[in-house]
Amino acid sequence: MSLVYLFRHGQAGSRDDYDRLSDLGLEQATLLGQHLAQDGIELKALYMGGLRRQQETAATIVTELRKHGVAVPDPIEQPAFSEFDLTAVYRAMAPQLAAASETFRQQYEELERESAIAQSAVHRRWTQCDIDVVRAWIEGRYPCAGTETWAEFTARVRSGLEHIAAAGTGPQDAIAISTSATPIGIWMGLALRLDPLYVMRAAAALYNASFSVFRWRQGELHLSSFNNIPHLKRPELRTYR
Repeated sequence: MSLVYLFRHGQAGSRDDYDRLSDLGLEQATLLGQHLAQDGIELKALYMGGLRRQQETAATIVTELRKHGVAVPDPIEQPAFSEFDLTAVYRAMAPQLAAASETFRQQYEELERESAIAQSAVHRRWTQCDIDVVRAWIEGRYPCAGTETWAEFTARVRSGLEHIAAAGTGPQDAIAISTSATPIGIWMGLALRLDPLYVMRAAAALYNASFSVFRWRQGELHLSSFNNIPHLKRPELRTYR
């Protein structure tokens, strides 16, 4: 295996119904598929995580490639490339953070109030609560009952890399993975030996329906390009959440 394309899924839904593509997310994924077809990219295999938004993105890309006469194999589900469960992490971390910090408690209550409003901007941005919860999870600051730890999550993503590396593709073959921001950030961390804080910063920089390219050489991951969006030409198409 030589070349690996990592696709971040298109824009997803609101906080209370996140695991699906929004109308804009579907348009972003369509444009990505069209761009890949125009570039004549040939894929030996296409993997996708186990989440709906990842699979809808993969299906849209496949539709566009085939519509433009590009042969592409059916996507293969690989749950190792699923995103971590932010809702479960909140369930584990937020009560403990609220008990330790009155400031966090107030911010969390405000977040819950805003999240109940369908058109609130809070559905399309990261808040200080999000940052605090994820950082506490990464640092292992509190028990993490009911969901995987950061170490377990990173090990899962790494196992997906090891799986596809052993899948029998040739040295000149290109494969692709429809996944999410944090798994791509973890791949960045593996390639550049980043600590977890910078892994999350890389993940936070990713546009919806962007693609990043890595090379796999002699058991090592090398970054080729990151967060490419030549297909998202209009500013309103460039979203982070």
